[in-house]
Amino acid sequence: MASTTGAAPPGPATADLRPGAPPAPDDPASLKVVPARHYARWAAAVAVAVLVAQFVHGLATNPVWEWGVFRDYVLSETIVRAVWVTLQLTAYATVLGFLLGTVLAFMRLSRSPVLQTVAWTYIWIFRSIPMIVQLVFWFNLSALYRELGVGIPFGPVFWSVDSNSLIGTIGAAIIGLTLHQAAYAAEIVRGGVIAVDHGQLEAAAALGIPRLRQIRRIVLPQAMRAILPTAGNEIIGLLKGTSVVYVMSIGELFYQVQVIYGRNGRVIPLLLVATAWYVVLTSLLSVAQYYVERRYARGADRTPPPTPVQRARRFVRTLREAAARRDRPVVPLKTLGPVGESR
Repeated sequence: MASTTGAAPPGPATADLRPGAPPAPDDPASLKVVPARHYARWAAAVAVAVLVAQFVHGLATNPVWEWGVFRDYVLSETIVRAVWVTLQLTAYATVLGFLLGTVLAFMRLSRSPVLQTVAWTYIWIFRSIPMIVQLVFWFNLSALYRELGVGIPFGPVFWSVDSNSLIGTIGAAIIGLTLHQAAYAAEIVRGGVIAVDHGQLEAAAALGIPRLRQIRRIVLPQAMRAILPTAGNEIIGLLKGTSVVYVMSIGELFYQVQVIYGRNGRVIPLLLVATAWYVVLTSLLSVAQYYVERRYARGADRTPPPTPVQRARRFVRTLREAAARRDRPVVPLKTLGPVGESR
């Protein structure tokens, strides 16, 4: 009995491999590729571009901005001196505030219930009271304590001085800004320390490293990666928050702008002067924050992305190499025949 083996009928899984044959119905080559069209995205981009163009056109053509007045005052001696006062207040409050905040953070992390309670109470009080209220309070400290002295607690005073002569207007502003900043800095530092793996401290303690050195050489360098982004944001907020000291008649940027436009009535251009300076100062702080964060990220990221300056240098180098290749003469290749001969 002879058996015949028949070929399987062509189905959808069987492809015709003959040249020029049409693709199978389920073959990906038979599918029509349609690019995605994001109509909503294009409409939003056009709307945003129109709004930006209108805003720029208004800046250039609206006479209320008074760009001539802006040019006269933006680099004037009074404004530059006021910017310097703003920078001084920011620097003092930042350094002193983060030093005190670091102490408060480790007090909250200590095992002493007394230190924990004192630190928690301080943070609770100074985060609850608005900064302007604190500044006005320290400005009027002499009404509460006419003299400040040194002596035995609850006993005689050996040396005393008038409060107004000891704490002036600038001193009251620095004290108020520092104490307010320390409450927020304490929570920023505490959050960064908590983010460090506790096993690091256990390993350091097993090696016999002193507690202070553990904190200084092991905990804080790792905690800085978590501290810096929030700390940078807080410092930028403090820079702008120094404008609150205008209630104490301190000649910082916003106060001087108010004094000038109170005399000449040019409110808009002088507010624009203050805005421009705040934008410049916050931009410089943002650039500094970027490079400091990049430095402390070296332990976690061995190959950090290039900086904007490095990208710019690479782009310029690429353009130079492309120009050099374009100016290089083209040498025609000889057609080689057998080994050692040329045609």
